[in-house]
Amino acid sequence: MARKKQSEDKPSKGDLSKVMGLRAEVVEQPITETLEVNYMPYAMSVIVSRAIPEIDGFKPSHRKLLYTMYQMKLLGGPRSKSANVVGETMKLNPHGDGAIYETMVRLSRGYGALLHPLVDSKGNFGKVYSRDMAYAASRYTEVRLDAICNEVFRDIDKNTVDFVPSYDGRMMEPALLPTTFPNILVSANQGIAVGMASNLCGFNLGEVCDAAVERLKNPKSDPLQTMTAPDLPTGGELLYQERELRVIYETGRGSFKVRSKWRYIQKENLIEVFEIPYSTTVEAIIAKVAELVKAGKIREISDMRDETDLSGLKLAIDLKRGTDPEKLMQKLFRMTPLQDSISCNFNVLVEGMPQVMGVGEILDRWIRWRVACVRRQTEYTIGQKREKLHLLMGLRKILLDIDRAIAIIRDTEQDHQVVPRLMEGFQLDEIQADYVADIRLRNINKEHIIKRLQETEELQRDIADLEDLAKRPERIQKLIAKQLEEVKKKYAVPRRTGIIAPGDLEEEDLPEEIPDHPVHVFLSREGYLKKITPQSLRMSGDQRHKEGDGPYLAWDVPNNEELLIFTNRQQCYKARLNEFEDSKASLLGDYLPAKLEMDAGESVIWACPAESYAGQLLFFFQNGKVARLDISSYQTVTRRKKLTGAYSDKSPLVTVLKLREETEVAVSSTEGRMLIFRTELLATKNTRSTQGVAVMTMKPKYRVSSAAFLADAPVQSPSRYRGRSLPAAGALIREEDREERQLSLL
Repeated sequence: MARKKQSEDKPSKGDLSKVMGLRAEVVEQPITETLEVNYMPYAMSVIVSRAIPEIDGFKPSHRKLLYTMYQMKLLGGPRSKSANVVGETMKLNPHGDGAIYETMVRLSRGYGALLHPLVDSKGNFGKVYSRDMAYAASRYTEVRLDAICNEVFRDIDKNTVDFVPSYDGRMMEPALLPTTFPNILVSANQGIAVGMASNLCGFNLGEVCDAAVERLKNPKSDPLQTMTAPDLPTGGELLYQERELRVIYETGRGSFKVRSKWRYIQKENLIEVFEIPYSTTVEAIIAKVAELVKAGKIREISDMRDETDLSGLKLAIDLKRGTDPEKLMQKLFRMTPLQDSISCNFNVLVEGMPQVMGVGEILDRWIRWRVACVRRQTEYTIGQKREKLHLLMGLRKILLDIDRAIAIIRDTEQDHQVVPRLMEGFQLDEIQADYVADIRLRNINKEHIIKRLQETEELQRDIADLEDLAKRPERIQKLIAKQLEEVKKKYAVPRRTGIIAPGDLEEEDLPEEIPDHPVHVFLSREGYLKKITPQSLRMSGDQRHKEGDGPYLAWDVPNNEELLIFTNRQQCYKARLNEFEDSKASLLGDYLPAKLEMDAGESVIWACPAESYAGQLLFFFQNGKVARLDISSYQTVTRRKKLTGAYSDKSPLVTVLKLREETEVAVSSTEGRMLIFRTELLATKNTRSTQGVAVMTMKPKYRVSSAAFLADAPVQSPSRYRGRSLPAAGALIREEDREERQLSLL
């Protein structure tokens, strides 16, 4: 009753809504409307206002930072504390100081992420090639705009670009920066938006300027003929493949490979890597090399360390005695980020719409935009000169009768009547009259009058020339080409990324050199494998095995031999012995299911060396059937490590024998019978999944228990067990033939 009373006293949600004056209402909204109203504005904001660069080569965050520094008089002036710049930038950029400072770091000379840094920095700004080398706090570093920013902001105060209100409407900022060169192709840029991304690699400034000039002369020119290949800030060597680069240049998408630069110091027997691909870091390279050394896949390296200092990047690789540095580097290029692929996705915002464009189309878009900038700047200059000419034309009227003008001013009793009386006396407008009234007495001398008249004529000629320039696109294009030539002359630098010609790429596919020396290999019943050198085996004692385990197979083979390992899941694993560490008799060895990453519950049944894939294999199944296959059935063109369907799954596999020549085989069953037969009676099959042929007939409750070559089976009277034809039941095993025997299954 008490519980019921409490429930009655407690008001329901509906009662609470009535008491509080609230009204709960569920409104259904189609998912398409939700996406359109709620999601699309966010997605477009990220695309347009954050992640994708525009035709000037900048994202909004870059543009706001650089314009703030320009307003702070940091172009050509002394450096300012980074914290001060960050604080000022927050007036235009509503992000936190951390995000703004990271943007500054990327643009800085110290960080080294751009071929032509836009921020001249002082202090620790980290390095683009290091993940762990952190930059100092903004209060410890100083910055100013780099000299190349003169070309970024040229004529920005002459109406070359539009200005828009800042996010709070208190300030105006440029929508684009009037760069006089195609910065979109010079400055590397990456961005991830909603549903799209952008990844622009950098090109050499001199080559880009030449390509733009050629494009101005011939809109159908091939940029690949002028811009040889991308040029990356961290250097390295680009593997030149014309087909790959042409796809990038034409479509804006694709990838190319870059490898590190290195040198061999013979005196110290070490390799120094001093330039790495732009897409990786020294930490990633060291971690990958350490992983390969630990896994035994690279044995030529004794130590690797980062010796980067003030002189630049340097990775030192100590070599073991007798190592060929050229072959080692070829191996490292294949297996580590010392050679990496650079992806390209030239996604650019054009008039607010993202477009993936090739290099030629980007140049065309930039030229079209730059022509508009020059025309706007020309029209602005014409307006300025017309205003000045208008004033001087008024001055000319006064100078024709300067004494009367002086008399009008002197006879005027009130100041505000001077301008109207001059307007009336000389037919001037208010602007001209105001200008004349402000002329100082010393400037009404003859020399000043003559100079003003000459300036009028110069202004008229300049205006006519500028009007002609604005009307003729070919003249504008010549002006742009001249500016590009000036930029190239002032700021172009030699390529940092070298180019490896196609003929020099043959070494990339050299086969991996494997140390070749004899080894003893032992496999236990539970799947532990040991590889022991002859010297170590002579000095060792008894073989150590896990409790309950024991010896199973053994081989004397070269270190570069390949093993075929068959499991209980009808799978064959292929592994080279050089991938295993040298072991000792006192150790357990490598556990193959773990080493080869076998499936859960999978175990080793049998193994053998491939030995150039010569010979045949005999598969013995519990149901009395035997399959004969060429070992070459397991040879593959590629270096596959796992083959499925290695043998039939119709009956469990008992064992496998490797057949080098025709001989006799002894098969035993759980019934206590043995059958000896010649291998010539078995036909060779072509498919690995074959069930084979029936060899031993048995009652359903019995199965095959073992098989071995007759030479390895201690049978006293083999004639008793020989079968003339197959299948056969075999004969009961005598006591003298039942002794414990250690069969070798080589």
